[in-house]
Amino acid sequence: MKWTIPESDAGGTAGLARALRIAIPAARVLWSRGYRTLESGRRFLEPSIADLNDPSLLKDMAPAVARLRRALEQKERILLYGDYDVDGTSAVVILKKGLGLLGGNASFHVPHRLKDGYGMRSEVVEDAAAAGVSLIVSVDTGIRANAVVEHATGLGIDVIVTDHHLPETELPPAAAVLNPNRPDCGYPEKNLCGAGVALKLMDALIRDLGWEQGRRERLIDSLLKLVAIATVADVVPLTGENRVIVKRGLAGLDRVRNPGLRALLDVSGFPEGESPNARQVAFQVAPRINAAGRMASAADVIEMFLTEDGEIARTLAAKLHDLNSDRRDTEADIARAIFEQCVEQPVTDLDTALVFAGEGWHRGVVGIVASRVVERFHRPAFVLGLENGLAQGSGRSIPIFHLLEALEAMPDLFGKFGGHRQAAGITMDAARVEEFRQRLRVYAGERLTPADFERELVIDAEIALDEIDDGCIQDIFRLAPFGFGNAAPMFVARGVEIAAPPDIIKEKHVFLKLKVPGRTIRAKAWNFADRAAELVPGTRLDIALQFEEDAYSAARGYAPWQTIVRDVRLAARAANTNHPLAQGSGA
Repeated sequence: MKWTIPESDAGGTAGLARALRIAIPAARVLWSRGYRTLESGRRFLEPSIADLNDPSLLKDMAPAVARLRRALEQKERILLYGDYDVDGTSAVVILKKGLGLLGGNASFHVPHRLKDGYGMRSEVVEDAAAAGVSLIVSVDTGIRANAVVEHATGLGIDVIVTDHHLPETELPPAAAVLNPNRPDCGYPEKNLCGAGVALKLMDALIRDLGWEQGRRERLIDSLLKLVAIATVADVVPLTGENRVIVKRGLAGLDRVRNPGLRALLDVSGFPEGESPNARQVAFQVAPRINAAGRMASAADVIEMFLTEDGEIARTLAAKLHDLNSDRRDTEADIARAIFEQCVEQPVTDLDTALVFAGEGWHRGVVGIVASRVVERFHRPAFVLGLENGLAQGSGRSIPIFHLLEALEAMPDLFGKFGGHRQAAGITMDAARVEEFRQRLRVYAGERLTPADFERELVIDAEIALDEIDDGCIQDIFRLAPFGFGNAAPMFVARGVEIAAPPDIIKEKHVFLKLKVPGRTIRAKAWNFADRAAELVPGTRLDIALQFEEDAYSAARGYAPWQTIVRDVRLAARAANTNHPLAQGSGA
């Protein structure tokens, strides 16, 4: 991998460490990420509910609140129209619970991924009109549903669109459109997820109703638990306002009263009193919520979060757990087929973007598989399922390549498409998949170079092994939640001596000992067995490393953290010039 190491400022970081009373390695990370003042550092380390932006800054918030107030006062029937993923279902629950507290009469609809596909549909609006609905609030969807919104208006239904996806040139003709990404919206946080926008609407509504501050903050803090999960799951940057949402929301997950959320955390491996971190939400909690929309009906998720019956909640959570197991198996089958294909026909620099398609590939999991393809080959990729002459699926991208802009350059190919920079979905004629593959490759080839396909290891700061102790690591963990936009800090330790031969575990992983004056540090290197020859005792290496929480170790009385080696390269003054890295192999 290509290492990128920032310039350091020893005086600046030392001063920041003193001012914030944190260990110097943590201060180095803050400095390299642009938090260089006492005020910005404190706000980053200790975000409060007061750091949330005023919801009235969202364009169209005033008419949205006015229309909702009228619906509440006149006991109108309201339909919440959501999406089937974590973000969409969470947004529905937030508004359903919030409006319920205010006496609102709100039902909900989420599409079935396989039967209905993504987005709002006119037939659902027609059914709503027949049932007496006079107001639809879309959540995490609707920003490109101009025709459906116009149809609803013609049937006498007002629509409030709440969404965060990128709009088309013309906004839907709705009573209000709440979206921080609409061009004329000056809201400071452009990266809210759909549940975040729904939270803003709820906050603005209770402010307008005159709730006193303490009562309002208690409700917002309660809703933040679900918004935090949605924010992590939707892979939006965990910076700015999103950091406030996730840090506060996750902190509250150790004390959960909602029966559905409690049951979900239990089946995900987090008993009462234990709160998952952002990574655990992304890989253990969120997939179970998403499994319903991928493999069955997302309505089960909403019912689980809405029920007050603990037994029903546990039954639904167990169902999600089983569906997630099915999802993993289905995903693995598709990924295996793709990677076997790549062995037969290797990916080269000419393959600037990848499109894979297969008959019967489950549309509920192709987006996850696309992420695995991007992770493996570090270039944009789409994975499509073919069925009844249609190709439907999802794409994922690398940071430098805007996926939605690519699709907008060839709209004639698609019956339907949408998304944002890093993720998108499409529906198209199966007969045109090869044309899509070629056109996407040409489009990407004009914008990407072979250097863009190289994996880059972004180093935040240097660290000396003798700086590492429990207090230092705890200060580094204060920089969490870690995820997209706020990755776990990557350090480089220079000239580290390997203290002993490495231990190879399960023929895949490596445990090694790093020499520090007076002691050794035990480190783990996942999937590093094929590079064990580089870890020769006595060799001095530059090591890229991170730190992770280790509850298993803590439970056995050891340090509650572990050192993870991400990459190595021969130190500039390495004594062993016969080392494999000195011969040009390895990192």
